[in-house]
Amino acid sequence: MRKLVFTLMCLACSLAVAQAVYKWVDENGVVHYSDQPHPNAEKIHVKAIQTYKSTALDTPGSGAPGATPAAGAAAYRGCAVVQPQDGQDFANVPSLSIVVQTDPALHSGDQIFVTLDVQGLNDGKPTGPQFNLSPVDRGTHTLQAQVRSSDGTMLCQTPGITFSVHQASIANPANPVRPH
Repeated sequence: MRKLVFTLMCLACSLAVAQAVYKWVDENGVVHYSDQPHPNAEKIHVKAIQTYKSTALDTPGSGAPGATPAAGAAAYRGCAVVQPQDGQDFANVPSLSIVVQTDPALHSGDQIFVTLDVQGLNDGKPTGPQFNLSPVDRGTHTLQAQVRSSDGTMLCQTPGITFSVHQASIANPANPVRPH
């Protein structure tokens, strides 16, 4: 599988610089791609790279569908979970600090609600911009946060981030086991 991914990445890189790409099959039936000609290689004609521009959301600056800023307050330009980072791995941690940032700073009366694996933390009550998660279960988790006004209207929602927690194995306590 890694060879296939590596081959496709090499192919994509060669496409990005618009060089010729050659394809051949070796005596074991393995398909190869290269930017160098090879005996019995076939030159591949590759279409141009497709690109697109993103479009602005219809809602005013919040990044959340249906969001409306509080009266007299500037809309949130964005919000994000800054700790833990997306894709981060932790080994043998008893607790985890969660930090959410908003741009601009959190308005008076607005609240942050954090969800872990689609379930609200803190019994569904606001967690605030910093929250300590304890205990931390072993496995891969998805974390997301919402900024809500005092009347419950969603003003901003963070993209989901994923992190993994590895605990020591019973068979070998010194070696954390990676979940699959």
